[in-house]
Amino acid sequence: MTSVIDPKTIGKPARPRRHIRTLTGYTPETDDSGKEKWPRGDESVWKEALRSVNTDVPSITKSIVNHVQTSLARQAYNLDDLGAYQAAALSVRDDLILNWNDTQIHYTQKTPKRAYYLSLEFLMGRTFDNALLNLGLKDQYREGITKLGFNMEDLLEQERDAALGNGGLGRLAACYLDSSASQELPVWGYGLRYQYGIFQQLISPEGQQLEQPDPWLAGGENPWELPRLDVTYEVRFYGTADRLPGGRALWHGGQEVLAVAYDVMVPGCYTKNTNNLRLWESKPKRGFDLNSFNAGDYEHAVESSNSAAAITSVLYPNDHTTFGKELRLKQQYFWTAASLADIVRRFKNIAKPFSEFPDYVAIQLNDTHPTLAIPELMRILVDEEEIPWGKAWDIVTNTVFYTNHTVLPEALEKWPVPLMEHLLPRHMQIIYDINLSFLQAVEKKFPGDRDRLARMSLIEEGFPKQVRMAHLACIGSRKVNGVAELHSELVRTTILKDFVEFEGLSKFSNVTNGITPRRWLDQCNPELSALITKTLEVDKSVWLKDLERLKELLPYAEDAAFRKEWAAIKQRNKERLAHHVETTLGLTVNTNAMFDVQIKRLHEYKRQTLNILGVIHRYLGLKQMSAAERKKVNPRVVFFAGKAAPGYYIAKLTIRLIVNAARVINADPDTRDLLTVYFLPDYSVSLAEVLIPSSDISQHISTAGTEASGTSNMKFCLNGGLLVGTVDGANIEIAEAVGENNVFFFGHLTPAVEDLRYQHMYRPVPVEEKCPALANVLDKISSGMFGDGEVYEPLLNTIRQGDFYLLTDDFDSYIGALDMVDKAYLDKEEWIKKSIRTTANMGKFSSDRAILEYAESFWSIEPIKVP
Repeated sequence: MTSVIDPKTIGKPARPRRHIRTLTGYTPETDDSGKEKWPRGDESVWKEALRSVNTDVPSITKSIVNHVQTSLARQAYNLDDLGAYQAAALSVRDDLILNWNDTQIHYTQKTPKRAYYLSLEFLMGRTFDNALLNLGLKDQYREGITKLGFNMEDLLEQERDAALGNGGLGRLAACYLDSSASQELPVWGYGLRYQYGIFQQLISPEGQQLEQPDPWLAGGENPWELPRLDVTYEVRFYGTADRLPGGRALWHGGQEVLAVAYDVMVPGCYTKNTNNLRLWESKPKRGFDLNSFNAGDYEHAVESSNSAAAITSVLYPNDHTTFGKELRLKQQYFWTAASLADIVRRFKNIAKPFSEFPDYVAIQLNDTHPTLAIPELMRILVDEEEIPWGKAWDIVTNTVFYTNHTVLPEALEKWPVPLMEHLLPRHMQIIYDINLSFLQAVEKKFPGDRDRLARMSLIEEGFPKQVRMAHLACIGSRKVNGVAELHSELVRTTILKDFVEFEGLSKFSNVTNGITPRRWLDQCNPELSALITKTLEVDKSVWLKDLERLKELLPYAEDAAFRKEWAAIKQRNKERLAHHVETTLGLTVNTNAMFDVQIKRLHEYKRQTLNILGVIHRYLGLKQMSAAERKKVNPRVVFFAGKAAPGYYIAKLTIRLIVNAARVINADPDTRDLLTVYFLPDYSVSLAEVLIPSSDISQHISTAGTEASGTSNMKFCLNGGLLVGTVDGANIEIAEAVGENNVFFFGHLTPAVEDLRYQHMYRPVPVEEKCPALANVLDKISSGMFGDGEVYEPLLNTIRQGDFYLLTDDFDSYIGALDMVDKAYLDKEEWIKKSIRTTANMGKFSSDRAILEYAESFWSIEPIKVP
């Protein structure tokens, strides 16, 4: 006799144990008197060995050296800056884990209502410096690292930005996690652990954007994450969904992959509370196929591994192909399914009936990417927990909240019905059932209005039919919000107007975005932070968590000594940026010029094209001036940074034009002392932290009504940079806060946009008649002044024909605003006053304020301080 095994199970993992311990805290057993029982061993021995957070320099250096010896297996004589960074980071992580453990135990014991923030992006930036700030240990670690023979700044440079996001959506999510912990709110984030992130941006000799993988994890284990190899969930794709009596269904067959958890600690500022960002990595349920390998079928042997790994390889795979579309949808379901399984498991551990689920759980959808959480939660409740459909829908619609981030039709996600039926057959059934019930209710309120039914349906008719994810997010959520006052109004009056009329105005509200002042002032601009702390005569822990205290700076705008210090800090920040450009690109920057910065994801509606056309117009004007006239000109350095999506041809042409225009302009001996242009490749949070404090002006020039909010505008203004922009997004609220005399507005307003587009379509006027100055710029580009003019014709034709983003309408006004900037900058003392007043009035735009609005008005959660 011997043991036997089913050959089909070879290579498959053993059935995992049931996940009983939460790994996010536990509740100790108690004796009859209520006293906690020690779980094992000698309690005194355990407690004597337990350590606390290292707060003095000797214990900090001891911890770092311990990691050098044991974690890195190195010694003092073979330790470089990278090794020293890794050891110091592991030392800081040890302290974070202690606070993280205490936080999770406290939450588990108190069983509060928790909020879960689902975002496909979390653009966290570097963690080391931010963690030290929040722990209040920056000075101690600086001293300890110096005593060990290293420089803190050199170690900070060793850290790579976590490639978990691309733009404002991910940075907003990161700010909200920081603020949640700082405000002691029980909030977790859920995202994906991308192997390569978005991409690393390179520039070819022709000026073209090139993309290569961003192997941010290539240096080994990320010291800021904890692998949770026993926190895994099976996620199914494809297969068949067989309907059962009572509205349930059995989904079986297809492909199954494993979601494996990685936890990233998110420390609060000057508090013990440390929240969590849980990231999912996809792995095969069945890994290496040894039978196929031995049979010589090497590709099939690793097919399942490669298929599973692809799900979390890259952020936003190019969806111009069928494979890319399917992979994007796979990503979204994999992430939401794993997150919902984890949330439901945590709820079931407190042994409450599912009718109380909304009393303990709030799920925030950051844009439409996590909308599949709605049908997935329905699937869990109906199919697995056997809850009747109506009650399940009540639970879902009292648990989920939806933040809309765009009114651009092309950005509102839709998925082909055939793809959804193929990949997620059960979810497509659920969506059809939701849609039928919903449309029946709509028809009852608006009988006979078939056009309304078609507009509001979750299914858009066509070939193929499409699932409207924004509609699903809207009807499946308890509340829907925009992210700036203008944007929220546009959401209510345009894309979701029918839903407002059906469900009522109270469901739709606004929460203006915010930024964390810890990273976007104290960390990126430490000298300015120190000046503010000295001037306010309070510890910085006070004003960093109550940004309205900045208003106390207003009287100092009239203090000549304070203005001198303020201006000197701005100048040193310019020199820091110039040093960065020289060391990374080998280019010299004029630090005595005005710094003009636009850093955003490349998109036509953000109008980087308008900016570079304005730069070229300025260059042509300088060329026509006499030497005497040029002496009166305000020197300007223009910085661009940002990535274009790999498949976005027009945006990539804009980058090419910026790069090649910069080459010509910067090489011209007649003008290079008065105008230079730089495109800084591979934009990241860390690069933004150098660019933002240096700016005199920043440009936020989207076509009116297209930018939901923007947060880079807030970051620049918080650091004393003045704003040039359209009356759009959060620009409006910034102007209201800082005073319109401290911003430079231009361009048409939102109500005029559709009429202008109508005129472009049906009553077009040639650019030469409408805007001769712009026509001259376009002609110079076409003539080959900046390289082969034919290359740019597709870009230029978007302006000459149709001009959807209104460059011809706004160009003259834009140039006028820049002229106003030049005139204002000549009065340096008044300019510094404007800068001080701008910073002083930015208190409203803290992400602490925003997250408290969500906590109080949406999620109904309360702060819980960890003792």
